[in-house]
Amino acid sequence: MYVEQTDSTNSLMTRLLRGEEQQFASCLQEDIPLLYTGFQTSGRGQTGNGWESERGKNLLLTYLLREPKVNVTEQFRLNILASVVTHRTITAYLPENRRDSLTVKWPNDIYVGDSKIAGILVENSLTGSKIQHSIAGIGINLNQEHWIGGAPNPVSLKQLTGLDYNLHELVQLFMTMLSFTLTWSAEQCRDYYMQHLYRRNGYWPFAEREVSSTPSRIVRTEEGAKTFQARIADIQNDGCIVLQKADDTVHTYHFKQIQFVL
Repeated sequence: MYVEQTDSTNSLMTRLLRGEEQQFASCLQEDIPLLYTGFQTSGRGQTGNGWESERGKNLLLTYLLREPKVNVTEQFRLNILASVVTHRTITAYLPENRRDSLTVKWPNDIYVGDSKIAGILVENSLTGSKIQHSIAGIGINLNQEHWIGGAPNPVSLKQLTGLDYNLHELVQLFMTMLSFTLTWSAEQCRDYYMQHLYRRNGYWPFAEREVSSTPSRIVRTEEGAKTFQARIADIQNDGCIVLQKADDTVHTYHFKQIQFVL
């Protein structure tokens, strides 16, 4: 369902599940409810970050999975699913000579080279040890060419190809990719994710970050923090990244405990 404007497609989907926003309630009758818009007044990214998007220029969507058959200890599989679908959708619009540069930056951003073309925010609702539903919000930069919000490295499809894109057509392809990828096994999704991981080969610079006991909340980032070289050894089922340093020591980090140095 297309919504001309909303605060956040994830927030709107959440309100629909509460029985609010009845003018959009028919969305929930779909097998996989999906909302998309051309403008968000309060777009959200990971850990409370905002998401800049010029009106009508980009694809901003949210889909809902009811009672996904995923163990609560392996919720990261839902992030992998959203990442794979988004990556596959964008791949279809890139020239063949640019496709190898399209990667999934852990945990779930989509990059072209060292520039961010899409971001993903997955929010799961739990009842005891069961995932009641999963809401996945995706922002894909389509036609925007100028950025004013201070994001360090955005890029859009138009900047890459010089072409204009129709967000209604792209959302149809996204839904096709989502429906098809939902037929994959967890192993197939994970293999695709790992094969297309950003900086998946070789040693790269990282910097540790200080966080609170809640891994996703940043407390302080050291200015001038020392960097170290490491390679990605694994991504665990809970979403933690395993890094092997140049001295062969292995370290495990939660999201936001570690930072790629670009």
